[in-house]
Amino acid sequence: MAEVDFERRLERMFAEAPVTADETAFAARVEGRLNRGWAARRAMIWIAGVAGGAIGATQLLVSNLRPSLERLEIATPRELITLREAAGAAEWMTPLVGGETLWLMAALAAAAVGLALTRMIEEF
Repeated sequence: MAEVDFERRLERMFAEAPVTADETAFAARVEGRLNRGWAARRAMIWIAGVAGGAIGATQLLVSNLRPSLERLEIATPRELITLREAAGAAEWMTPLVGGETLWLMAALAAAAVGLALTRMIEEF
């Protein structure tokens, strides 16, 4: 019986938190820390976006995209289909964008999946 009384008294004590003089200052400090965390996250996302855009633009400039597209414009659709059927998807795309670009796209896709998983784990 003593345990039940103790449990009820303990529940009442935690249900009625004592009022402190600096509760508004404490709440403001906690809110400031939370907002600072979001500002840092936003800055990191912005920096990652700019870096990713710069890498993507550099890869497009270096990968001979224009001559490859001109070569594809000259080819007939039938030639493109047979080229694609004869080679695997990665081999068919390699003349178009270059092997380094394909690896970069795969790495960025893996990073995106990793970020999505960490976000899902964080929310659960």
